[in-house]
Amino acid sequence: MLDFTSALYLGLNHPSGSLRPWPRLTTGRPMALALPAGHERVAQTLADLKGCERAMLSPSTLHLFWDLFGVLARRSIAIYLDAGTYPIARWGVERAEARGIPVRCFPHHDAEALRHWLRKDAPLHRRPWVVADGFCPACGRPAPIGAYLESARALGGHLVIDDTQALGILGHSPGPHAPYGKGGGGSLQWAGIGGPDVLVVSSLAKGFGAPVAVLAGSEAMVRHFEANSETRVHCSPPSTAVIHAAEHALAINEHFGDRLRLRLAQLIRHFRNRLKEIGLFATGGLFPVQALAPPAGLDAKTLYDRLLQCEIRTVLHRGRNGHRPRISFLITARHRQDDIDRAVDALAYAIPNEGIQITRLEVGYEVPM
Repeated sequence: MLDFTSALYLGLNHPSGSLRPWPRLTTGRPMALALPAGHERVAQTLADLKGCERAMLSPSTLHLFWDLFGVLARRSIAIYLDAGTYPIARWGVERAEARGIPVRCFPHHDAEALRHWLRKDAPLHRRPWVVADGFCPACGRPAPIGAYLESARALGGHLVIDDTQALGILGHSPGPHAPYGKGGGGSLQWAGIGGPDVLVVSSLAKGFGAPVAVLAGSEAMVRHFEANSETRVHCSPPSTAVIHAAEHALAINEHFGDRLRLRLAQLIRHFRNRLKEIGLFATGGLFPVQALAPPAGLDAKTLYDRLLQCEIRTVLHRGRNGHRPRISFLITARHRQDDIDRAVDALAYAIPNEGIQITRLEVGYEVPM
């Protein structure tokens, strides 16, 4: 079975034999009392990679967003939520809303709509916090976080982004030999923004293949979060094993990351070119999540099942938020060009030509070359 369902975009697996050994998985103490060896070093490496002053690790982005919006709910703020934001960040926002914080949801990636609501709400004298994903795999585009930050900053506000998709993929200084940019630091590096009014929450479980999360920002903001966090008091820290996996991922990224990203981009270009040969188009640009709707007359579930019969596993999306039902191919640096050819040949076989009108799915964001 050829698998296109893994979000380990750079193909990092971290088998136990590749990691530094550990004497025990956990200390048995909550994060507020003790942190595993290596925590501070890995956190600071991630902060530097993202262009931030300080960072801290946590078991998951759920821990971080739950805590963050619990802390923010004690302030006189208002939250402005991009409608396409991933559910985990939304759950944190809902916690703040349940505690009386006003929340406005503005249309996905609509910086002008955000500016409208910020101007309209200015007389309320609540400091705005804008929340969005750095990159949206559903539409294949990065958020206009520079415009978001500019609007929030004008009113003394802040920007919070979930950068799980972009971490390890996007970086600084994109060009012909680095279509995603260099370094893999994520959306802040890609957009060339930063400052004391930006917080970034990311999981390393996708691009870097380590099930641990990081909060990064200014020294003052991260220290304030650490001092007021509830999960740091009531939850265990990330295990020593996942910290060693994160350490291993960052070492690979430093030495080989740009080569892996270039290989990934080449594979995705080949996939998209092969799709065009059979009259199909996918959203996603050069991002590893390549989504396509089936041609008219063939539903997504049938196409998914036919690909399974050809021993090709994809992701089936039932259709929501205005998107048609579709399937996605998640391409990683571990795939080979032969794997791509086999997948596209299976697509051509699974879609009958006779009586079927192939329709073009809206083309997503193309990473500048």
